[in-house]
Amino acid sequence: MLMKLTAVTLDCADPMALAAFYQRATGLPLADRSDDEFAGLRGADGLFLGFQRVEGYRPPSWPGQEVPQQLHLDFDVDDLDEAAARLVEWGATVPDVQPRPDRWRVVLDPAGHPFCLTVPRASA
Repeated sequence: MLMKLTAVTLDCADPMALAAFYQRATGLPLADRSDDEFAGLRGADGLFLGFQRVEGYRPPSWPGQEVPQQLHLDFDVDDLDEAAARLVEWGATVPDVQPRPDRWRVVLDPAGHPFCLTVPRASA
């Protein structure tokens, strides 16, 4: 049996706002029927990135674990510094703790979810 990943959904307080952030960052279009309770973006390959409203949402406490991150996303970019700066303009934050800033950059989306920016490695 093979499984194909078709969707990733993030909890948040404001699905449309978080969808707008990721839409700007990825260029993916807003899915039909997105609303204040559940919004999403769909890639050309069919992968769906969803955002669902959760009452009393508490953002992850990265790098601590008081509120665990539970998952994180990785995105390839051409330039770590440029990508991080642009995302900060759009509402993200870059935490002080950066385990390997030469290889990847940890960024927190506007709802506090950590994700990583990485530069693709050359194929060997």
